[in-house]
Amino acid sequence: MQTEEIQEQKLVKSDFKQEVIKDYKIAVTSRECSLLGRREVLTGKAKFGIFGDGKEIPQLAWARAFENGDFRSGYYRDQTFMMAIGELTIEQFFAGLYANTDIEEEPMSAGRQMGGHFATHSLNEDGSWKRLIDQKNSSADISPTAGQMPRLLGLAQASKVYRHNDFIPEDNGFSNKGNEVAWGTIGNASTSEGHFWESFNAAGVLQVPMVISVWDDEYGISVHARHQTTKESISKIQAGFQRDHEDAGFEIMTVKGWDYVELVETYEKASKIAREEHVPVLIHVQELTQPQGHSTSGSHERYKNEERLEWERTFDCNAQFRKWLLDNEFATDDELSAIEKDIKKQVRDGKKAAWSAFINPIVQERDAVLPLLENVANQSADGVFIKPMIENLKSTKEPIRKEILETVRKTLRYTLKENSEAITALNQWLNSYSQEIQNKYSSHLYSESAQAATKIEAVVPKYNDDSEEVDARLIMRDNFDAIFASRPDTMIFGEDAGEIGDVNQGLEGMQEKYGELRVSDTGIREATILGQGIGLAMRGLRPIAEIQYLDYLLYCLQIMSDDLATVQYRTAGRQKAPLIIRTRGHRLEGIWHSGSPMGGIINSVRGIHVLVPRNMTQAAGFYNTMLESDEPALIVECLNGYRLKEKLPVNLGEFKTPIGQIEILKEGKDITVVSYGSTLRLIEEAAVELERAGIDIEIIDVQSLLPFDINQEIKDSVAKTNRLLVIDEDVPGGASAFILQKIVDEQNAWRYLDSKPQALAAKAHRPAYSTDGDYFSKPSVDDIFDKVYAIMNEAQPAKYPKNY
Repeated sequence: MQTEEIQEQKLVKSDFKQEVIKDYKIAVTSRECSLLGRREVLTGKAKFGIFGDGKEIPQLAWARAFENGDFRSGYYRDQTFMMAIGELTIEQFFAGLYANTDIEEEPMSAGRQMGGHFATHSLNEDGSWKRLIDQKNSSADISPTAGQMPRLLGLAQASKVYRHNDFIPEDNGFSNKGNEVAWGTIGNASTSEGHFWESFNAAGVLQVPMVISVWDDEYGISVHARHQTTKESISKIQAGFQRDHEDAGFEIMTVKGWDYVELVETYEKASKIAREEHVPVLIHVQELTQPQGHSTSGSHERYKNEERLEWERTFDCNAQFRKWLLDNEFATDDELSAIEKDIKKQVRDGKKAAWSAFINPIVQERDAVLPLLENVANQSADGVFIKPMIENLKSTKEPIRKEILETVRKTLRYTLKENSEAITALNQWLNSYSQEIQNKYSSHLYSESAQAATKIEAVVPKYNDDSEEVDARLIMRDNFDAIFASRPDTMIFGEDAGEIGDVNQGLEGMQEKYGELRVSDTGIREATILGQGIGLAMRGLRPIAEIQYLDYLLYCLQIMSDDLATVQYRTAGRQKAPLIIRTRGHRLEGIWHSGSPMGGIINSVRGIHVLVPRNMTQAAGFYNTMLESDEPALIVECLNGYRLKEKLPVNLGEFKTPIGQIEILKEGKDITVVSYGSTLRLIEEAAVELERAGIDIEIIDVQSLLPFDINQEIKDSVAKTNRLLVIDEDVPGGASAFILQKIVDEQNAWRYLDSKPQALAAKAHRPAYSTDGDYFSKPSVDDIFDKVYAIMNEAQPAKYPKNY
């Protein structure tokens, strides 16, 4: 053999040795973080811990196949992977455990999620997009098991859209011709969840570049796989999804979680298949362990026998990796021991640094208020009671903000009947501090950027002398046409949304004109329709996910609530998913497709705008507005409005309905009547009859429930009429209770009331079938007339007498 060849082989082996030793260092670092992290919880410095020990080696192999532009949608065991791609340091790991609210110290969620929930920053501080193609990306985790799967589908589908949508510029910052892979991780037991199955099937149908890793350690918390999965193997029961020369499907692979070489080869192969062919892949990673059990809430010795524990000690992936390094002479035992000793020190030092970064600002905050507290105590008649509280706070070596505020607020309670400059100073500090600190825990529920929905200026629909009255569905259809023509990044999908143009023909002809990629049918699978939208939106596209009927929203409410609604909040404004959800509902007959469970929705999806237009022009304007925004929204179209006549605007795609602003449909002097959606037509009809009875009502359309009347204009109406009635087709205590609280409590409209504020809602049950069912289930014109008249009769019985 030539000298040059020998030297080249030595160089290659040397480089490989450096790489595998680097991987070993990451594995040991991650394990030490898990071990020390558990101790931090047990000593009380952290509240709870759930760690990635036992999963280190497969995650190292995965990280090797993960490229810039790729996305992760995982769960709370992926710390080794995040370390391997350079997105998680020791200090950041512990900052998450301590819930440090500084986004610089704890970039995953600024302390809003427990440790183990990982995210990268897709946005700059001002809310603008970074170039995602130039970085490795992790969509922000959520805890609900399998909840990450629907989002994963959308993240993968985005690559398909970018590869085949020729109208999107190549240098878009989000994709390199669709060559990115979306990688998902899930525990073996969580594959029992419906979200996994729905997402898995949808990925096979759509043929998207998605790789799912199932970490299989035979347990789900304390429950063995025999109670979780048929045949105790997800890869066995998914075998029917395996693609062949006749049918598209999945590539299904199995690999032992402790075999480093086999893992690296498997992940390289999976990456190549998904990236180049856009074929989904399942990697069933078997024979893994969980050395510390599920979490810090319990010990796995309670449910594993000694035989199993002994097997886990032997086949611990880190132990097997160490053995492989020794067997192949990549290192000696002494060298590895020295590495391990050094890493233990690094982790201890990192932990100390993270704790200092967490506790020192709080100590400084405590020290800043102590002199103010002491001044109050020295001047107060109750100083004898206040001083012990101050001493207790002063002597606390590791205070938390709760203890600081408790001491301040208790002190001020002791001095309620006193006045002094010291008390004034303490009150000023409290107001300033509370506002500053509250923001650390409450910011970014909604966008705080220049593209926030409430900042989008309204544009009124324009008409000319030739504008005709048309079926309202045509306004929706033609507005979508204008949107798709001007915005190549928009797309819409849902059940029956494609070929037939949706069940109400609001998308008639759109698929034929813009293609199946942008206007598409889906299977009957609401959770993953929603998930597609989230993932697509997180990668810079502007999707509209159609949920055919409002009550179908319940299938995907968990994803809306836990994932979409919290994206900006749980990343402290460093990720966004400006998805528009389209649905239709309200005034029809029958238990299904006709209810309006708005109270349940609005109290589950804070973080999403909930828009309730009364007609199609208003609805079309909401789509135009939200597409200018960087926030998610739910738009509920009126199911019985598509065939009603409306005038066709000439500025389709341009007019914008304002977010959070009311519209006064009819001015009146006797009572303010507030509602939204289809019920407004009944109120307008009742208003005619009420006018004959001498009652002049003011009708207000709230237009949006979230946000609600941001200019607080309804109180001005109540100040004029001195009476308030909220009418709603939700159940009693639903959206009507929300609206009353907003008006009476937040807007302080109670000050102007001469009569009790009241609500008229539907019956507590679902609507019964037929026209009679509607009449006896939801507020009718007669009900509205009688309710308003009764309020006026109580106020002025002589002027408004009743004979029934």
